Amino acid sequence: MSQSTENLSAFKIWMLAIRPKTLPAAMGPVVVGASLAIGEQGFAFFPALAALLVALLLQIGSNLANDVFDFKKGVDTKERTGPLRVTQAGLLTPGQVMVGMWLVFALAFALGLYLTWVGGWLILALGIAAIISAIAYTGGPFPLGYHGLGEIFVFIFFGPVAVCGTYYVQAGHVSTAAWWASLPVGFLITAILVVNNFRDLPTDKKTGKRTMAVRLGPVATQWEYFLLLAASFAVPLLMWLQHLASAWVLCAWLAMPFALPLIQDMKTKKGRPLNATLAGTARLSLIFSILFSVGYLLGELL
Repeated sequence: MSQSTENLSAFKIWMLAIRPKTLPAAMGPVVVGASLAIGEQGFAFFPALAALLVALLLQIGSNLANDVFDFKKGVDTKERTGPLRVTQAGLLTPGQVMVGMWLVFALAFALGLYLTWVGGWLILALGIAAIISAIAYTGGPFPLGYHGLGEIFVFIFFGPVAVCGTYYVQAGHVSTAAWWASLPVGFLITAILVVNNFRDLPTDKKTGKRTMAVRLGPVATQWEYFLLLAASFAVPLLMWLQHLASAWVLCAWLAMPFALPLIQDMKTKKGRPLNATLAGTARLSLIFSILFSVGYLLGELL
């Protein structure tokens, strides 16, 4: 344990484990889903609030699962360039992190029962699948992230499932606009994972972790990131051209100034400096989601 961490309080240690900077990624899909429900007069406060809390809990549970399972599989070494992992640093035991993980997922499941009561058994099935995927990303006999499947599952659960699920528990159905709106959110949150895997590419390759970045190589991974951002900004235009939203939805393009420095980072940075790029991509996903939501609502309400 380093001198800089040995005097941390229990609260600060658990905050390190929870990784609050990743939480904007969980908020964006709910913001978009709720805004579409408002625009179509289907908004319901308590289901929207429950969806937000479940999303945050799933993100926290996933962070704890990654912390402990990566440690157990031996891929978190002293060469790690990402944010501090509490298990690897010896700040918490694997057992403590596992207990925390299960408590968080239990809270998510309890709130999911309320959403099941509101939206039916499909919501329960999606919730259980989300918990299993969060654990299976780094845990279990076939960890998804270790076999290059992380991006696919992140896109599905943070894009269509999160946005359309939030909309569904309020409106009782899923509109075409909701499906389309889920795409840019999913793309941007997937881009967060791409930065993470690009940063860790050298160490993951050494430890046998076959992420998509390891499989594609650095140049193709950079292009994966660029294309995800480009596709995200293209969707509002496509929605307008298809008359699924007014031109106000192009307010999402006001997030472009936040994207340009991140693109430059991916071209020039390696290793630890990409931690700021990862946080910036998470911030971009939330800013885009808010601007998209405001634009959509202005088009519906004016």
